[in-house]
Amino acid sequence: MMRNGIKNMLRLSSVMAIGLLAACGNTVSENDSSAATNESEQEQVYIGILQLTTHPALDQITEGILDELAAAGYVDGENATIDFQNAQGDQANMKSIAESFVSHDADIMIGVATPAAQALKNASDEIPVILGAVQDPVGAGLVESLEAPGSNATGLSNRTPSNEQMALIKQFLPDATTIGVMYTTAEDNAIISGQRAEQAAADLGFKVVTRTITTTNDIAQAAESLAKEVDAIYVPNDNVIASGMATLVDAADAFGIPVFPAADTMVKDGGVATFAPSQYGMG
Repeated sequence: MMRNGIKNMLRLSSVMAIGLLAACGNTVSENDSSAATNESEQEQVYIGILQLTTHPALDQITEGILDELAAAGYVDGENATIDFQNAQGDQANMKSIAESFVSHDADIMIGVATPAAQALKNASDEIPVILGAVQDPVGAGLVESLEAPGSNATGLSNRTPSNEQMALIKQFLPDATTIGVMYTTAEDNAIISGQRAEQAAADLGFKVVTRTITTTNDIAQAAESLAKEVDAIYVPNDNVIASGMATLVDAADAFGIPVFPAADTMVKDGGVATFAPSQYGMG
C-alpha cells in the first residue's frame, strides 16, 4: 500500500459548473389604480434561509447567497427581511424553523443542504423553495425532474462528479489498487453520493471497501478501520463527515493514508485534492 509522500502532494480544487434547475413560474398581478411610486412605500420582501448545520461547505454556500442578495439590492431591514436560521443538525429544529417561515408568510425560502430543503418543502407547497446544495433533487422528492420541477421548488443540484474525482485519485496514485469509501447512512445525499463513488471506483478497476457511519462519533473508528485496508480514502458530500473532517484526516494520517473529499472546502480542512464545484459559487 502507498503510505509515504502523500502529505507533500499539491492540494488542489478544480471548479465545475453544476446545472441550474428550471425556474419556478411566478405570476405578478398589477393594480393600475394603486401602482407604487415610492420605494419606501413598497412592502419588504421576507426571505427565509434555513441551513442544516455548521461546517465550511454549507457556511460558504450561505455566504454566497447573502452576497448575491446584497448585490441584487436586497438590504436587510430596509427593503427586505432576511431571516437566516441554523438548525444545528436537529430535525425538530428544521421543522420548527420551516413552520416559522410559513407563519411569517415568507415570499421565498432557501434550503441549504438536502434535509433543510426537504423541511421547507414539507412546510409549504405554495411558497417558492430554492435548493442550495442538493445532491439529488429528484431522489429527495423535491422536484419531479431536473428539466421540469413540477413543484414550488427549484435551484441548484451539486451532484458529485464521481467519475472525474476517481480519475483524479488515479492520477495522484497510479499504483493504487484499493479505495475506501466512507459515508453517513442518515443522509440521503450522502448515500447517493457514496454509492455513485463506489460505482465510479469500480469502473476504473479499483477494489472498493466501504464503511458507513451514523454520527461524528463513528468517524475515527471507521477511518482507522479503512486505513488498514486501502490505499486512499474517499468521502462524498456528507454533512456529518464534513463536520468532523479534521478527525477523519488525523485518523488516516496516522496510517499514512490520503483522504480525497468531494467538496472543495474539505480540501481546505485537510483533504488532498478534489474536482468539485465551488461551494461559495453555488450560493
